[in-house]
Amino acid sequence: MIGRAGLCVAVVLLAGCSGERGPGTEQPSFYNSMANANAKLDAAGAASMISGYRQNNGLGAVTIDPELMKAAEAQSRAMASRNKLDHDVAGPFTKRLQASGFAAAKGVENISAGYHTMAEAFSGWRDSPSHRANMLASGVTKMGIAAVYAPNSKYKVFWTMILAAPDHR
Repeated sequence: MIGRAGLCVAVVLLAGCSGERGPGTEQPSFYNSMANANAKLDAAGAASMISGYRQNNGLGAVTIDPELMKAAEAQSRAMASRNKLDHDVAGPFTKRLQASGFAAAKGVENISAGYHTMAEAFSGWRDSPSHRANMLASGVTKMGIAAVYAPNSKYKVFWTMILAAPDHR
């Protein structure tokens, strides 16, 4: 015999299997499309996704850093304004990182374009050996990420993620 609490749990689990969403339930933010003018990237959700991936691979979590967020935004905006996917479109990464105000002992950058959701961008990075290596860089603890919508570009959305380790000197 199933008790009342057990029956409630069973009903909740079965409802979750139906594929339908009840009132008040939303899809995770990493499935939200960035391909519209009103889109806003959930940076905390992105950091949680990247941190989970890193932790599943025996590495530490990352947290959002305001200077790295600005640097990622500037890089994505520069790529979007030129309709060009290129690490150096706004200058070499090392110079941009130094100019960001973040004192970095180490930094890596992933860029991409054409992915409409954080989940798609993450999957693209995960499936690319060099981008995967950046996401799994040892010692990084800080992150900045941006997605910029460019409606008149062939890509529509330009992504930049910067992971860095602070220089504690």
